[in-house]
Amino acid sequence: TWWNVRIRTLKLTNMDRIWKWVSDFGAVLLLLSHVTSGLEVPLDPKVLEGLPQPPTITQQSPKDYIFDPRENIVIRCEAKGKPHPSFSWTRNGSHFDVEEDPKVLMSPGSGTLTIDISGEKAEAYEGMYQCRAQNQHGTALSNKIFIRQSRSPLWSKEVNEPIMVQTGISLVLHCRPPTGLPPPVIFWMDNNFQKLPLDRRVSQALNGDLYFSNVLPEDTRSDYICYARFPHTQTIQQKQPISVTVMNSSPEGDHRPGFMLPLGSTSTKMVLRGQTLALECIAEGLPTPSISWHKIGGELQSGRTVFYNFNKTLMISNVNEGDAGDYRCTATNKLGSVHHIIEVTVKAAPFWVSAPRNLILAPNETDSLTCRVDGDPKPNISWFVNGIPIENDPKDHSRKVEDDTVILSNVQTGTSAVYQCNASNEYGYLLANAFVSVLAQRPRVLTPPNQVYRVITNNPALLDCSSFGSPIPTITWFKDFQVSVKNADPYVIHENGSLEINMAQPLHSGNYTCIATNNLGREENHVSLEVKEPTRILKQPEYRMVQRGMSVVFECQVKHDSTLTPTMTWLKDSVELPPDERFVVGKESLIINDVIDDDKGTYTCIAKTILDQDSASATLTVVEATPTPAIVYERRRWFSSGKLLPTLSPGNCQWEPDSPPRLV
Repeated sequence: TWWNVRIRTLKLTNMDRIWKWVSDFGAVLLLLSHVTSGLEVPLDPKVLEGLPQPPTITQQSPKDYIFDPRENIVIRCEAKGKPHPSFSWTRNGSHFDVEEDPKVLMSPGSGTLTIDISGEKAEAYEGMYQCRAQNQHGTALSNKIFIRQSRSPLWSKEVNEPIMVQTGISLVLHCRPPTGLPPPVIFWMDNNFQKLPLDRRVSQALNGDLYFSNVLPEDTRSDYICYARFPHTQTIQQKQPISVTVMNSSPEGDHRPGFMLPLGSTSTKMVLRGQTLALECIAEGLPTPSISWHKIGGELQSGRTVFYNFNKTLMISNVNEGDAGDYRCTATNKLGSVHHIIEVTVKAAPFWVSAPRNLILAPNETDSLTCRVDGDPKPNISWFVNGIPIENDPKDHSRKVEDDTVILSNVQTGTSAVYQCNASNEYGYLLANAFVSVLAQRPRVLTPPNQVYRVITNNPALLDCSSFGSPIPTITWFKDFQVSVKNADPYVIHENGSLEINMAQPLHSGNYTCIATNNLGREENHVSLEVKEPTRILKQPEYRMVQRGMSVVFECQVKHDSTLTPTMTWLKDSVELPPDERFVVGKESLIINDVIDDDKGTYTCIAKTILDQDSASATLTVVEATPTPAIVYERRRWFSSGKLLPTLSPGNCQWEPDSPPRLV
């Protein structure tokens, strides 16, 4: 929610109890710190530098690592800790002696392995690898990394018999590529390396086979060739050409659709949560059938659903449990339709609900590690301590395992360790490290000293006192070095030590001291608060109507705190003034000379300091200039009487004293 204070157009905002103050020096940005219930790992490098820390894995290779036999194998393992950890490896569950193999090099200060397989049988280095990072405070484990060599086996030799088929009959050309690692990309071409055109009638299935819903005479050719491209080695292999002759001696007439893939009326499909579901239906028939899809009892998610291969393939990305159900594909031509139902089930490899987090505890404290996972089937959870199954670790009466939770009671110095949670089912596993560091540390205040906080009157102020210690320090505040600040209106002392004043007033200005205390000592920090008067526009610009070609003046007089220097900005219709020398911006005014029609609009003055701002607006209307009156010249006439009389407009009556009026 937004908290708004508006005086004319003055805005001061507070969103989700996060406040910002900007200052020319001192505190530049204040954020309400995240409040935690226990002592968490500090991010301040000054603190981390001096703390003992069990190892933490920071980088590792993916669980499934397929390598190119033409290149070195690089298995990554990086970790941090205090002191810096040492590294070792297991392969297939047994110790892997890196130093004994001249082809294997471990990077200095790192666990990363580089294996030179040139001139060697790469298969010798396939297997399951796991990295261990260890220091005197515990041992962290990497994931188990399955190392396999990419393979692009040759196509088995075969003789493809020529195929002869009548017009209108359906046809399947099988590709059956060699099993590669990873699987190859399949496409069909001719002898000239031109891709064969695909359409509603001719399509390639997900397994690479080429399907004809019905054949035509123009399908006759002797060079239907299936190609397999193997991604890692970038090699392409081809199947022996297949010859197809389409005869027209007794062509097949129009007939209803029937499914070529999948066969029958129903089939099943299993997909894992998070993966992409691919369903396909390919039908024969004449005329060529069209394919449509429907989820029975539900809707296809438009944002994640895509149709390929002329609607024959349905793909749903990032599958979740709600995508399970029955999907019906329908093949239709003018003679009828046929349905096939695919029953989709969604299983799930283990996934995190909440992974265990690192803990820093003081002696005699109690806390717990929780490993919350889900999956289908339900994952089994195993706990390890420093890489050893927890049931095989020496008995520790302060430790109790309850399914997905390890409860640590009254911990003592010297019992720091790294705990591993392993959650697995038949579709995969998760491994998480979480260290428990038992520390006795005197308090340290992390907030920089002598910060100056500035805030506008009637706005919240937040003075930071970030600290670290074990046990968690108690925070107390004093004002002007003597008055104890209590947790009562107008003050709020947050759990993280920050001092909040809900509506700061000038009397709250002063020097503040925060003191962090635990049973091992105390440390204090000094900050100051300056509460400033708000910026206000006292004389606002007023509505003006001006003739074209004239000048106009908008006034904008500002009152502000004497220690803050405001800047004045003018806007026209909410955008900056155009670069025109006719606009003259003064300290408290805007002059527009030689006004033109385009100058009409709303003008806004903004008085802004480093802490707040105020604004006010007025409208300018431009009107036509008043025409200049015509100049009338007098005409004089002489009469027979010999007197000179002024002549008025034609038709006026003029007369002389003692004479009758005469019309001129």
